[in-house]
Amino acid sequence: MKWAFVGASNIASEWMVGAVRAVGDEVVAVVSGSAERAQAFARQHGIAQALTDLGALAGLELDAVYVSSTNDQHEAAVLQAAALGCHVLCEKPLALDLAAARRMVEACRAAGVVMGTNHHLRHNSAHRQMREVLRQQGLGPLVSARVSHSVFLRAQLQGWRIDNPGAGGGVVLDIAVHNADSLAFLLGEYPVEVMAMTQQRGMSRGVEDDAMSLWQFASGLCAFTHQGYNTPHASNRLEILGQQASLEARNVLNQAPGGELVWRRADGDLSLRLDHDNLYVRGLRELHRAIAGQPNDLASGEDGLRSLAVALALLESARTGRRVPVSYA
Repeated sequence: MKWAFVGASNIASEWMVGAVRAVGDEVVAVVSGSAERAQAFARQHGIAQALTDLGALAGLELDAVYVSSTNDQHEAAVLQAAALGCHVLCEKPLALDLAAARRMVEACRAAGVVMGTNHHLRHNSAHRQMREVLRQQGLGPLVSARVSHSVFLRAQLQGWRIDNPGAGGGVVLDIAVHNADSLAFLLGEYPVEVMAMTQQRGMSRGVEDDAMSLWQFASGLCAFTHQGYNTPHASNRLEILGQQASLEARNVLNQAPGGELVWRRADGDLSLRLDHDNLYVRGLRELHRAIAGQPNDLASGEDGLRSLAVALALLESARTGRRVPVSYA
């Protein structure tokens, strides 16, 4: 497939160009609001077209568009891609509000193209093995879940994420959406109600850089999540706790593969072996399966809409100091 990249971002440079080529596809154009940035990106990665106008994508005979511009610009890029009949892979969060995300999903559906959300974490070996254990009821009745996803945001990624609410900055929109997708991938459900507190602990200006939250699921299970930008010495952890056993994954909430996964049981702890598949390559292979109409684990546009709904409810809870139902409508 021939791809255009909308957004000359760090993730596009570090992960997605290589992933597209690894699955046998081609990046033929990059679009950025800055001509200088687009040209530098194109030179660095050997891409033929460096563009500044979404309209210039017409006539390139594209098959797919990858969107990694700032969050406030996602909708325009996705609508343009759908109008051109291109499949879409969009970074999370899909948008800044549910109405925009819904327009994006509906535009792709009306155009008959596949829309994916780049929730890469579900493609980690730990997530896939944890889901299989849960499907086999290997923990017994579930009790709770815990997600500790507080990191130190690298300097080259800080920028608008820590000082621009208009572009969709803040740790909740950036990381809580991943936690929502991870838990949904494992549990098969999204929360129905959330509570949250946010704070600014020295990194951010005008947006939150740390958030704690409690999530209630329809099944009765409760989850605790911590998402942060400002903890340089923290490891990340994903745990599912049951009455008969538990699963504990450490350092698997990353862009790179790896980490460790332990199945804690009455007969002793069992360390499960993790593969080292590139998460983004695996995600693109799932996109190819979705396009071919095959069973797949792609995070769909609807999945991206739901993870956004959770993040928006968390922000409302932090603002109001109340428990907030999650609206997916």
